[in-house]
Amino acid sequence: MTEASRTARQTEVIVLGAGIVGVATALALQQRGHAVCLIDRKAPGRETSYGNAGIIQREAVQPYAFPRAWQAILRVAARRGNDVHYHLRALPSLVPSLARYWHASAPERYTATISAYAALIRHCIDEHAPLIERAGAQDLVRKSGWLEAYRTQAAFDAAAKAANAVAAAHDLRHAILDSAALAAAEPVLQRSMAGAVHWQDPWTVSDPGELVARYAALFEREGGVLLQGDAETLRQSGSGWTVRTRDGAVEAEHAVIALGPWAAGLTRRLEYRLPLFVKRGYHRHYQVDAMPARPLLDAENGILLAPMRQGLRLTTGAEFAHHESPPTPVQSVRAEMLAGDLVRLGQPVEAQPWMGARPCIADMRPVVGRAPRHANLWFHFGHGHQGLTLGPATARLLGELFDRETPYVDPAPYDPRRFGR
Repeated sequence: MTEASRTARQTEVIVLGAGIVGVATALALQQRGHAVCLIDRKAPGRETSYGNAGIIQREAVQPYAFPRAWQAILRVAARRGNDVHYHLRALPSLVPSLARYWHASAPERYTATISAYAALIRHCIDEHAPLIERAGAQDLVRKSGWLEAYRTQAAFDAAAKAANAVAAAHDLRHAILDSAALAAAEPVLQRSMAGAVHWQDPWTVSDPGELVARYAALFEREGGVLLQGDAETLRQSGSGWTVRTRDGAVEAEHAVIALGPWAAGLTRRLEYRLPLFVKRGYHRHYQVDAMPARPLLDAENGILLAPMRQGLRLTTGAEFAHHESPPTPVQSVRAEMLAGDLVRLGQPVEAQPWMGARPCIADMRPVVGRAPRHANLWFHFGHGHQGLTLGPATARLLGELFDRETPYVDPAPYDPRRFGR
């Protein structure tokens, strides 16, 4: 028996999933004095947490809502843009969740969701900062924000007006850059653009997968146990839970499901019917002679150029498809053409685009708290586009709920029981 397996058998909490949300959960519980075993089938940060845009989005107080205007819906249905793609054969199974997503996006309900979402977002930098320092990850982080750029004047004018309103309402630092100011800020751009919103509060990460790996290494240095295992083997064992790993079965009093998009299958097996669906996304790295100074979103085309250690990362918008369906990177092909108009792209680093999946909840709020029908089982998933941003913030909330402390934010908007038992 290995030392890891001996220690694991003495654990108090099993955390399933070693993406940013799971690793942050393990650290939050560990800091509170709990013995934690973190379990995943892969190394930390190798799935969804690897492939994001690398932005800790302090400004992201408004989650992505389902479009309400019929013109926007028709545009998506006709596949005229590059920000959304879908598999026709997947739509029948997605319709129930998408219908709830549309319903939750109605103005009166969406306003309440913004309030709940912003309550967490305002803490994202403060919760990441000590982890970055303790994990020795300062070399991965820049504090110069990112650019939301527009090609047409009408779109830029509307975005600038909206940004001013959001910034005033939520105490966000930003600057409105006209065409000349944007060109000066990003001389790497090959073409003139109408302008950009410079969101100044966010921090950016040059390798999000590596950031998660360093958080996980911190967890291990401070006594945590990291094992490779299959979350689908989770079973009740007396008043607790057991999971099979390569080092044998691990038993604990508590279990936390922090599996991102894979939470859908496991919670369904446990007879929960949560409106969790996935938005798939792609990225690819390119060799370039000169990097942008900060991530730049081509907002009207739904592509983002992010300077990374591996090269210039080009990300796509959302793809609605079955989670495990083969990749269809049509958005990546279009993104490469669009990005080539902005910067001089060299050769791609990878042979094929990387594909990942974002775990989305129909009401746009993460699920954080006790499972309604199972003792000592906890849910922590459904962060949508903001897992990297919100992981440590919601992990703090879960830790406070776990220890029956007064939560630092109202937990009701994220409670699993909002979907019934």
